[in-house]
Amino acid sequence: MQLALQHHHAGRLADAEAIYRQILAQQPNYAEALHLLGVLATQVGRLDVAVDLIRRAIRLAPDSAEMRYNLGHALHALGQFDEAIISYRHAIHLKPDLTQAYNNLANALRETGQMDEAIATFHQALRLKPDFAEAYNNLGSALKVIGQLDAAIDAFRQATRLQPNYVEACGNLVYAIQSHPAYGPGLIREEHRHWNQKHAEPLRKFIQPHTNDRRPHRRLRIGYVSADFRIHVVGQNLLPLFREHDHRQVEVFCYASMLREDAFTEQLRQFADTWRNIAGIADSQAADLIRQDGIDILVDLALHTSGNRLLIFARKPAPVQVTYLGYCSSTGLDTMDYRLSDPYLDPPDSDLSMYSEKTIRLPETYWCYASAGLAPDPSPPPVKATGYITFGCLNNFAKASPALDLWTEILQSVPQSRLIIHSHLGTHLNAVRERFKNKDIFPDRLEFLGRQPWPEYIQIHSRIDIALDPFPWGGGITTCDALWMGVPVVTLLGRTPVGRGGASILSNIGLPELIASTPEEYAQIATDLAKDFSRLAELRRTLRPRMQASPLMNAPRFARNIEAAYRQMWQTWCTEGRP
Repeated sequence: MQLALQHHHAGRLADAEAIYRQILAQQPNYAEALHLLGVLATQVGRLDVAVDLIRRAIRLAPDSAEMRYNLGHALHALGQFDEAIISYRHAIHLKPDLTQAYNNLANALRETGQMDEAIATFHQALRLKPDFAEAYNNLGSALKVIGQLDAAIDAFRQATRLQPNYVEACGNLVYAIQSHPAYGPGLIREEHRHWNQKHAEPLRKFIQPHTNDRRPHRRLRIGYVSADFRIHVVGQNLLPLFREHDHRQVEVFCYASMLREDAFTEQLRQFADTWRNIAGIADSQAADLIRQDGIDILVDLALHTSGNRLLIFARKPAPVQVTYLGYCSSTGLDTMDYRLSDPYLDPPDSDLSMYSEKTIRLPETYWCYASAGLAPDPSPPPVKATGYITFGCLNNFAKASPALDLWTEILQSVPQSRLIIHSHLGTHLNAVRERFKNKDIFPDRLEFLGRQPWPEYIQIHSRIDIALDPFPWGGGITTCDALWMGVPVVTLLGRTPVGRGGASILSNIGLPELIASTPEEYAQIATDLAKDFSRLAELRRTLRPRMQASPLMNAPRFARNIEAAYRQMWQTWCTEGRP
């Protein structure tokens, strides 16, 4: 068993598994071998197998807190959050000082929208272990979800102070500040540079020369790296591109870094020439695999979002590397050659110095929209039935929180109007209601909706007359969803590309009049539109046809534009060996 543990701890999982199985062949009821084999199965994504093995171990050792904890971990990875919560609680009952169980219990509570209890449980973990960097990081993520951006940023910074090499916490900090109004391009650039210097620069020594065939017009091997090849805004945007890729020009490799797949994963998989699961594989091993596959252009689809594999890109396994789609900003990586954008996200006169990458603007749009599921036809504006205007924002609440004061002014200007906001439910909303109440906007004019399955989410748009884009980080696919349902979106032109998504989308469908340059103009556009019932009715009828006729839904043209960008990158490398 000791040798198996040594292999396991060193990441030699195949060797560890072989020994565990040898032990079980001789001692089928060896509980710890069953348990550790289940832990290993969790690590490599065989989650159903993991749950079965650990449950068998628990039947033999029912009082093991560690086994209950690891069962919770496997169930959690499977998305069975309620069962995971039960298992974590059982582990804590057996071992009240098992701090990691509190941390994971809080994460599972967060997944089920129980934000108050999740945050309280993170604090309990920190009372037991004040230097628990992972709990601070996860607390920061929970605070960000409920819009408490200052507290979230403080928690991420505390995690990095306690554990300076904590790459996930540092990445979460870089990601979070882009939602905060106080962080402009300069400060964002500095945080990215710090991340690169701390976490990526030490990996430069692993970069090897690239021997790819330098013929400029040959078929290219394109590798896509993502943890979001699933029902997700990234997967939703990729599907039209994958469907329309010209496989005479590109050979598509997908490097999937997620433990749990879904039906959307299968749709994406059918358009890939090669699909590899790199979940649970070390960054160094994944980089070696990509190099062995002879990838010409490696595409990051995450930036600093959850599940990113940026430290693969720090090792430069492909001669050309580009970031796209997770959100339009910068990775900060010196080894990331390019970032994709469009003429509206990064206008010609914009300052590109905040990016570590060279910017290549797609000629029309950054997004290619396809509805994530069946959507009903747009209904008439709900004001016709209700008699009052309903504004709405179905973006995550971290984006919405900085815009609340301006939205209060809009509700003041439109008597009897209502506002629907997407948010996890919890006591944090009491402070939100109080902010509105202080401006004489009483709670009966506000409605907060938690996470909804697709059919319910898309149907909510039938209750919204006008969507309010949040700022300083606006919507992308969520904005497209609203427009698809006939709901006009008012947006504020931001200082950074994540704040100009609405401008890009509205420009592409020919509605620049809904783009505001100042907060005052934003409020005026929303107020004027709320008074123009005939305009609302016209938009309700015409927005979906507008989208269908726009570059946003011309998947063949979008794919050709992406492929032309790849070809430009490739030819530059062939002739110069650099961007």
